[in-house]
Amino acid sequence: MGCELYRACGLSVSKWKPLLLTDAFLDENPGSWIQTADGNLRPSTGLCFGSRYLGGVDVRLLEILPGTSISKVRNRKAFWLAWLIDICSQHVDNRQVLFTEQAKGALKATFIDNGHLFGGPKGELSKAFIASRYLDSRIYPSVTSGQVRGFIGVAESLDVDKLWLRVQHIPTEWKKPSALRRFAESLDRLATASVLQHTLDTMVDTVQRDRNSECNNAPDRRKLPSSVLRYRVQPSTAEQRAISLPVYYPACA
Repeated sequence: MGCELYRACGLSVSKWKPLLLTDAFLDENPGSWIQTADGNLRPSTGLCFGSRYLGGVDVRLLEILPGTSISKVRNRKAFWLAWLIDICSQHVDNRQVLFTEQAKGALKATFIDNGHLFGGPKGELSKAFIASRYLDSRIYPSVTSGQVRGFIGVAESLDVDKLWLRVQHIPTEWKKPSALRRFAESLDRLATASVLQHTLDTMVDTVQRDRNSECNNAPDRRKLPSSVLRYRVQPSTAEQRAISLPVYYPACA
């Protein structure tokens, strides 16, 4: 439902469908096994979430970008809306994204890995709002008050009935009662303008404080390689900061 919620908000996500995994397929295709810190883990048989692979012939995929490439991402403002949705949906993991290289070096962000929305796989976890932010805060561009109102408008205009209809078509074994409850709570938050405004104020101020800190410590800033493809981004260690100021600052130079 995280994927469907993102799609309903106009954000870029991969197409998906339920796939049936059999013992024969898993035995013949060990490349489909899950990579963990303790080695490969054989998935369970049965229905699984099948997300369309974004790569292909001559398609370059990136997960981490150097600072010099961030300006090439053509849908950067979508990161603000994605973070707003993640906070309202109680996402308990960092926002995961894949970047595909477009014509003339432009990059397009596609939002992936929504398995920790609505309180995690079992719908029972809670974390600080900053836990669901994309790890590199430089991806968030400066926004105007008008653009912030636009994010609020997108959230408030969601077709809730259509989303609940999609819930009915999800395999029964995927729907935990606690996750369904948190999904309903998420839709309530996304329909409440005061909650959205307060959340966005906090988000903008938090990013600006981080940006000011980076500017003050510019000589210590780490340099990332020009292109990195990683299987997994490690969880953030950032702590929650309770801030709420309705001020929108420009980015530092």
